Formats: sequence, structure tokens, C-alpha cells
Amino acid sequence: MAKKHTVFAIVYDFDGTLAKGNIQENSFIPDLGIHKSVFWKEVKKLSREHEMDEILAYMFLLIDKARNHGEVKFDRDSLKAHGRDVSYFEGVEDYFLRINKYARSKQIKLGHYIISSGTKEMIEGTKIAKYFKTIYASSFKYDQHNVPQWPAIVLNYTTKTQFLFRINKGIDNAWDNSKINTYVPKEKRHVPFERMIYIGDGLTDVPAMKLVKDQGGTSIGVYAPKSRKKTEVEKLLGEGRVSYVAPANYSDGAELDQIIKATLDQVSAKASVQKFANKISR
Repeated sequence: MAKKHTVFAIVYDFDGTLAKGNIQENSFIPDLGIHKSVFWKEVKKLSREHEMDEILAYMFLLIDKARNHGEVKFDRDSLKAHGRDVSYFEGVEDYFLRINKYARSKQIKLGHYIISSGTKEMIEGTKIAKYFKTIYASSFKYDQHNVPQWPAIVLNYTTKTQFLFRINKGIDNAWDNSKINTYVPKEKRHVPFERMIYIGDGLTDVPAMKLVKDQGGTSIGVYAPKSRKKTEVEKLLGEGRVSYVAPANYSDGAELDQIIKATLDQVSAKASVQKFANKISR
């Protein structure tokens, strides 16, 4: 008889967590002939002037500037193409196969998810997109020519938590609000929070990291090695918002790799002990 595997989820932010910088800065913003610092200053200005969510502001500016720049192609396929040459942190590209293998050795069925304010279509075009069960990220509604018309999904600081509950309840889409509001006992949920890791790089991830930690799961704050972000992330640890902090190095044996594996070890051991408790209760 085959052994029953324990379901577990690792949820990642994308920009600054798996990949260096913001994904729009990779090639799209440069193609518009704008320096990234100028673009993000415009986003801040637009947000202040119109009492506008910053994520909506950057999505609006992507559409507006592409429309006014006749030489930049702007449709679903071209957006995906901007994800092809993303620069990842060390170890990322072979991390998923390694950690999946490790999880299987512990009788754990591991699922990977993205919850990001970045552009979904660009993330879908990356080399690592195939490893994710679901990618929840800010995306567009398209016309009949596959040209973006309007934001379809916007993920900001607090809306990220909604998608944690979708993972928790086994909902793999962004539109079904009836299931997310349906009561499901904790023990019957697809991925209980205590069998979840959230990995993020800063303030935009705080509500999601705190939620997972408070619900019994593990939150890890990561930072680019040798960056000033280390102080910001370490502050989150001191405030009790994350369980651990580590450099964003996904290499075999690196600190982050060790934390993830140790967490999987704990879950595997708990599942093994629970089997004996279940026998006694029957």
C-alpha cells in the first residue's frame, strides 16, 4: 500500500524574493526609454495626486506609456516575453527540483505558489513559472486583440492575504468568492496554515507573513546578500512578524535551504507521530 503524503505549500513573493529587482525593470521599462527611478517616482506622484493605490498606479502607467510609445509592442505575448531573462538570486533555478525531491523523501506532497504585486504575465514568461501550481499576481483584462485594457487583479499589501486563504482552502482561481467565504473546518482545509511557508522580502509582504506565522505556519524574511534590506527584514524579526530571516540564497546547504528543510522535517515528524495517535483513537 502506497504511503499517504502530507500536503504542504511554500508561497513566494516574486520581486526581491526569487528575482532581483522589480520584474518590470528587466526590459519593459527600459524599452519605454524611461529610467526605472523616474518611472517609480511617477507612480508615487500619481498615487498621491489621485488618492490611488500604488499597484493600480503602476499598472495604469504601463498601459498609458506603452500606448504613447508607438514602437513598444504591448499585448499578452509581449508581456510574457519580458519575463524570459529575469535575473534570479543564487540557487533559484535548480532549487525547485531539489526541494521537491527532498519533500518526497519525507512523504510530503509539496506545492509552490506565487503571491505577488508584480505583473502576472511577465512572471508566467519566466523560466521557473512551470514549477508553480498557481501564480496569483497583478494582471490585466484584455481586448479581442490581446491588448491590455484594464487591471483585472490587483495585489497589494493586504489583498495578498486573500490568496493565502485560497491556497488554504484549495481554490486555484482568483474569481470564486463563494468558496472562499464558505466555512470549512480547519482539519478539512486543503493546506492548513501550519503546513505552509511564506517567503517575502519586505514591507509589502508583512500582512501575509504575519498571518501565516500567527496561524502556526512559518514566515521567512529574505534579503539580497550585502544589501541594506537586511536591516529592514531583521527589524521584522524583532517585531515578531516573521519566524526567520535569511539571505535570498536558495543554494543547496545555504541558510535559507536549511530553514526550509528543517521545517519540512518537523512537519514530516509530526505527521508520523499523528498516525500513531489516530490508531489509538480508532
